[in-house]
Amino acid sequence: MAAGIAAHAITVQPPGYTGLPARRETTLSLKAPQGSMLHWRLRLSSPRARAALAFTDGRRMPLAQADGEWTAMLRLQASALYRIEIDGRVPEGKPHRLDAIPDRPPQARATEPTQALGQAAPRQRRWPLRFLASDDYGVVADATLQITTARGSGENVAFQQREMRLRGSGPATARRFAHDLDLAALELEPGDEVVARLVVRDNRSPQPQEAHSPSLVLRLASAREVQASDLEASIKRVMPAYFRSQRQIIIDAEALLKQQRTLDAATFVKRSDAIGVDQRILRLRYGQFLGEESEGDPTPPPTNDAPANTHAEADHDDHEGGAATPTADAAPAFGDARDVLSEYGHTHDHAEAATLLDPQTRATLKQALDQMWQSEGALRQGQPSQALPHAYRALGFIKQVQQAERIYLARVGPDLPPVDASRRMTGKRDGLASRTTTLPAADRDDDAIAALWQALADAPAPAAPIDLAALQRWMAAHPARVPDPLALQSAIDVLQRKPACAECRAELRGLLWPLLRPPPAAVPHRKAADAQGQRYLDALDEEARR
Repeated sequence: MAAGIAAHAITVQPPGYTGLPARRETTLSLKAPQGSMLHWRLRLSSPRARAALAFTDGRRMPLAQADGEWTAMLRLQASALYRIEIDGRVPEGKPHRLDAIPDRPPQARATEPTQALGQAAPRQRRWPLRFLASDDYGVVADATLQITTARGSGENVAFQQREMRLRGSGPATARRFAHDLDLAALELEPGDEVVARLVVRDNRSPQPQEAHSPSLVLRLASAREVQASDLEASIKRVMPAYFRSQRQIIIDAEALLKQQRTLDAATFVKRSDAIGVDQRILRLRYGQFLGEESEGDPTPPPTNDAPANTHAEADHDDHEGGAATPTADAAPAFGDARDVLSEYGHTHDHAEAATLLDPQTRATLKQALDQMWQSEGALRQGQPSQALPHAYRALGFIKQVQQAERIYLARVGPDLPPVDASRRMTGKRDGLASRTTTLPAADRDDDAIAALWQALADAPAPAAPIDLAALQRWMAAHPARVPDPLALQSAIDVLQRKPACAECRAELRGLLWPLLRPPPAAVPHRKAADAQGQRYLDALDEEARR
């Protein structure tokens, strides 16, 4: 009778930096942190039998006998498949799995400020920075804060980098780092920029992993911006608010609805109309961003005493730099495109030509203006209850425009490759690619998988073995494409041992299906017309020939 395994156990000792305790597993397949020490202890049914660990990659590790048990030790550096060989016989079936769980790199993010790009106050002295670093096993208490200052403008930009050590607080898996950067100590001037980034490391041994937080940029206001802000603040003390906000319009409309029972009909309609006027002014204010014409007071028709171009001048008073309307002294020339344009329109009548907003933001602003128009119409008619839904939707669209995402690239120093002065003025073109070379057609990298997937669909044929070596070479070249390499390697190993197994072929074929790239999108062919449709097409052809 063949010997077998009577009892088995595996002791898992994780690496010391993980802080995890040792554990005992009673299954031959397990998951453990990468770098763990595995200790097998087996008892065989026959005392004369010998055992070994046979891995699918060709490795073989004999077990040593001690006190009636067969033991072996292995440091788990990578995931593997193995079987237990007893007296030279390897059992059939799927191999056992050893999944090595890699240590994830640490993560670092900024909690203050919440925006990557910030504008410093005119007389700001300090810049508070707060970071949070997390890791599955722990982050080192010390971190490095990298500070880069950019001075100057245009081509005259100078960069200076500094580093300082920070000490974190809190648990090792979620440490917090805080520092208040002294802007005065950096000797910055108006218009300069400061870029801060935190570098953290985890406690993996012997090679710790490093991570960087997103860069935080603080832009100091220039002297012109400081002067403009101070002037604006002084003007605001005496200048009335010409424009009402959309939120204030909503508040006024809701307050008017609450007072409706205490007001007579005429007063109620008058106050609603006043709110509608505020809505109109706000709509025109935002409409300027889309190139809409401003609405002026109605102008009476021209009379004999007034020139015919008075209306045109009144409509264009608010356009700075607009073309002057032709007068009697300068009669317009026939066919002059400039006179036609100045008399009948402006280029900024088109929203696409009058704004630099991106298409998505422009479409959102258009929706806000449409809702403002509906709100204005209801308010002017004395129906604030019907105007509120449109006013709320307009407020939502305005917030979307205000919070539109912007891309900002911090100023960084140039990192150009060194110039080979020995090749200058020599005319040598060795190593330079030709500009006339056409791009080669891209090759599909899953031809081996597609051929194998088609071959597995045929009936089992032991006389014609399937080439699984090509699949293994593809797996080695594309490790990131395989979600579960051990499952695929196990199916390959089982099929190699039993080529005639229909279930094994079906299992491997199912694992290959997610690895196939989808075919490129193509325009589907139009279906052929039926009898009625064909008669319609023939009638069109006959009509075209007449």
